Amino acid sequence: MTTTIIEPQAPATAAATSQLPDIAVLMRYQDSFARALATRYQIHYLLPGEQLERLPAAVRQAIRAVVTVGGRGLNPFSADDFPALELIAVTGAGYEQVDVAAARERGIEVSYGPGTNAACVADHALALLLAAARGVVRAGIDAASGIARPQQLAQLTGKKVGIIGLGHIGKDIARRLQGFDAEIFYHGRRPQADSAYHFVSDVTALAHAVDFLVVSCPGGSATRHLVNAGVLQALGPDGILVNVARGSVVDTTALAAALRSNTIAGAALDVIEGEPHVDPALRALPNLILTPHVAAQSPETQAAVLALLSANLESFFAGNGVLTPAPVALG
Repeated sequence: MTTTIIEPQAPATAAATSQLPDIAVLMRYQDSFARALATRYQIHYLLPGEQLERLPAAVRQAIRAVVTVGGRGLNPFSADDFPALELIAVTGAGYEQVDVAAARERGIEVSYGPGTNAACVADHALALLLAAARGVVRAGIDAASGIARPQQLAQLTGKKVGIIGLGHIGKDIARRLQGFDAEIFYHGRRPQADSAYHFVSDVTALAHAVDFLVVSCPGGSATRHLVNAGVLQALGPDGILVNVARGSVVDTTALAAALRSNTIAGAALDVIEGEPHVDPALRALPNLILTPHVAAQSPETQAAVLALLSANLESFFAGNGVLTPAPVALG
């Protein structure tokens, strides 16, 4: 799957040269989607590392929408840099770097992509959990090296599994776990009346009650280091932690200490604080599995994300508002 963008041409010196709505794009797209987008909008790319001054003042003043990802938001720019801004369109379910309340106070709508990546992320969460429980990575390395090393392996079937964040992704994870006859516990801001799973109001208590713990909640200040040393201690020496949410939810220093001391049996992370940089000492831990923030990557997910983004833009500029407005509070 190609994810590079068409090399953007030099920005116009004045937005008046086009009747199409002006949009600033802060991320890369598939070439085919970029071309389709360019037939409906005047696109101005501001990719990571590029300065605002790349766009002439007249263009910045004409920008009506910014398309971005949840982990970036407008950073390092602000709404003040785009005085005509009407819409912040976030691709994906997370939008922790966008202050929705502040945006709406200024008359700026915020859209997002709920559910578009849920199935793919849930698949990856189960892959990580199974890989950690069954020692797949180490066993694969041993087999390729001709080594037969005994391992203490766990099974997933019949286990108690805790899920932090029972949103679209959390629910999809839970449904998959039911196929393993797992007993499901979850933590969130409040119990869900339509859920048959066990609600636990405290994360430490949740960790204490389960064998394995999966993180699928939103990022941001409200959940920063929600999984800390106390939670890991409660998870125990046979416990496994999986994180497919945001790296900030897990205290990385505490996790490294817990893995080194065998406070928990292992961890499997698709996200980590400070990514893409990973501390070399952390990478060397034999009971840690890492993937480079790829849980949401599949052709099906990419198509769903881009389809909803396109529909939100089209609806908004037709005067009908966005189809999926972001709630003020995540989760």
